[in-house]
Amino acid sequence: MALSDAELAAQLADHAGRILLAVRDSGLITAKALGKAGDQTANQFLIHALKEQRPDDGLLSEESKDTPERLDKSRVWIIDPVDGTREYGEERTDWAVHVALAIDGKPEIGAVALPGLNEVLRTDQPRSLPAAGTPLRMVVSRTRPAAEAVSVAEKLGATLVPMGSAGAKAMAVIRGEADIYLHSGGQYEWDSCAPAAVALSHGLHVSRIDGSPLVYNCQDVYMPDLLIFRKEHARPVLDLIMELAA
Repeated sequence: MALSDAELAAQLADHAGRILLAVRDSGLITAKALGKAGDQTANQFLIHALKEQRPDDGLLSEESKDTPERLDKSRVWIIDPVDGTREYGEERTDWAVHVALAIDGKPEIGAVALPGLNEVLRTDQPRSLPAAGTPLRMVVSRTRPAAEAVSVAEKLGATLVPMGSAGAKAMAVIRGEADIYLHSGGQYEWDSCAPAAVALSHGLHVSRIDGSPLVYNCQDVYMPDLLIFRKEHARPVLDLIMELAA
């Protein structure tokens, strides 16, 4: 029986995560070489599997040369074999595997694997969100917190939660580790497509920081910013962002 798109995304993310753990646990590759080896190995698996399972769809991967053919496709798979290469190499848990399907530019289907936590979050199996934190919690980069995020957190009285990869930070809102994820330091489509799809399926607000929708499968794959939070916090968060931008 053929897999649905959501089932395929989840299986791909899960298996790629297992491959990455096996590469790291082999103990045969260390330091910077580990990140490159993991990226390339997982990427090859994902590309070959997608070409076999969905030969007519477009494909965009962080680890493969981009080609213009995808721009003419309605359905485009957008993947990041290792989101958080540094965290992966350091044997932390805050890294992820992203597999998403954008349909007509929208992040419709996806899965984010958190292999270090043995967990896959997916669009076809939304879970109930835990209660919001008191005070609110803003998840930020553990190395370069965005100035806008810090400013909004201060005005909201929110605590900062440092974390690694974009996927891990976005999933932290679903997992109940944070309430708001605001990123303004620049990303690419593969950094946010799968997290955006999964967050949307869980009923979260997902947008650019100005509130406009995220659009994927663009010729220029750079995405300046990302905002994910629980919808009950929409007014204060968006108002504060507009105030800071004024």
